[in-house]
Amino acid sequence: MTTASQDRTRHAVRGYHEARFRGDVAAAASHLGRPFRFQSPFITSDDPEGHLATLPGFVSIVTGVELISELYGETEATLVYDVHTATPAGTQRTAEHFRLSDGKIASILLVFDTSPWQPMKAHIQP
Repeated sequence: MTTASQDRTRHAVRGYHEARFRGDVAAAASHLGRPFRFQSPFITSDDPEGHLATLPGFVSIVTGVELISELYGETEATLVYDVHTATPAGTQRTAEHFRLSDGKIASILLVFDTSPWQPMKAHIQP
């Protein structure tokens, strides 16, 4: 059984995740709060606009996404998924941890193995 808070967390995180991989910047942004912080092995951003600015370029290399696991708490969530790309990196196993405040995503920590991306690092925009 889930609580109302867990349902709100799921709604925000899944809404963001689905919008992100559709390339829908406006819908993804509607789930992000202020203050906001995004961290990944290559990119850090302290505002939703900076984070979402790279979305169109990222989505252009994605050929599919397979959700493996989703865990929801009152104010946090974790998604584990495979991102299939049209790059030499191929399929990337990814984990994303979200923290929420007032029903909006306040921070995202993206975790993945960077080694397949090293040859392309110079082309990844910060």
